[in-house]
Amino acid sequence: MKKTWLRNIGLGILSIFLFTWFLPSVASADAVVGETVVTLGQDLTQQERQAILNEMNVSNDVKIIEVTNAEEHQYLGKYLSKATIGSRALSSAKITLTDAGSGIKVQTHNITTITNTMYANALITAGVKDADVYVTAPKPVSGTAGLTGILKAFEAATGTKISEEQKQVANEEIVRTAELAKQIGSEKATEFMLRLKEEVAKQQPQTPEEFRDIVINVAGDLNINLTNQQITQLTQFTQNLSNLNINWDNVTNQLKNFQDQFQQVLNSKEAEGFFAMLVEWFTQLIEWIKSLFR
Repeated sequence: MKKTWLRNIGLGILSIFLFTWFLPSVASADAVVGETVVTLGQDLTQQERQAILNEMNVSNDVKIIEVTNAEEHQYLGKYLSKATIGSRALSSAKITLTDAGSGIKVQTHNITTITNTMYANALITAGVKDADVYVTAPKPVSGTAGLTGILKAFEAATGTKISEEQKQVANEEIVRTAELAKQIGSEKATEFMLRLKEEVAKQQPQTPEEFRDIVINVAGDLNINLTNQQITQLTQFTQNLSNLNINWDNVTNQLKNFQDQFQQVLNSKEAEGFFAMLVEWFTQLIEWIKSLFR
C-alpha cells in the first residue's frame, strides 16, 4: 500500500513540475489570488445547473460562463469521433487562483476516465499554473471534454488568452493519455507520457524519424506494445509539443520552488528516501540541460 501511495505521489510531482519547467506559462497580469470562476455545460438542465453549483459550494455572485458542445468539438474533433464527443456539453468546472508557486491541485466527481494527474499534465501544457481545479458532471462521463471548460475558466479568471497551439496540444495530450490508459492503466500511461516529454527535452529531436525513435524507445523501456497507428499519433504529438515555445529560463527557479514546496514531505521518515532520490534525479537533469546552453 505504501509503495503504491509513494508511486502515485511521485507521478503527480513529476507530472506537475516537469512541465512547469519545460513549457511556457500564461502571463496573469490581472490574476487575483482567490478569484473563482465556474464553467457550466450549456446543455445542463436548470436543475442540474443548480445541483452542480451547490456541489461546488460557490456564492451566488460567482462568475459563471458557459461551455458549448461546439467548443468541445473544436478542440477534440481532431482526435476523437463526433460520436465519442457527443452532442451535449455537460462537463463543468470550477477554478480558483492560488498563491504563486502553489502549483495545480485537481479534484473530480463523476469523471470516469481522466485522472487528476492527467488533467494537471494537460493544464500545465496549456500554460496554467497555481490554481485549485474541480471538475464534475451530473452523471458519469469520461472527462475528455472537461479540459475545455477549465481553460476557459482560467482565461476568464486571469484576463489572459491561452494560445490556440497550447490548447490543441493540451487536448491532444488528454486524449492520447486516456487512450493509452485503457490499454496499460492510467498510472503507466502517465509515466509513459512523462518519459516521452523528458526525452524530447533531453534529446531536442529535429526530424520526424528522431521523434519516432523516442516514442519507440520509451515504449520499449516500459515494456509497452504500441501499434503502428499509436506510434504515428504519439510521434505527431511529441512534434506538436516540441513546437511550443519552451521557456528554459524558468528551470532553475522552478527547481527551487519544487524543493521548497515539498520540504515537509522530504523530511518525513516514510518518504525520505524516495523523495531524496527524486530530487537528486531532477537536480542531475537540470544540470544536464543547463550545460547545453553554456
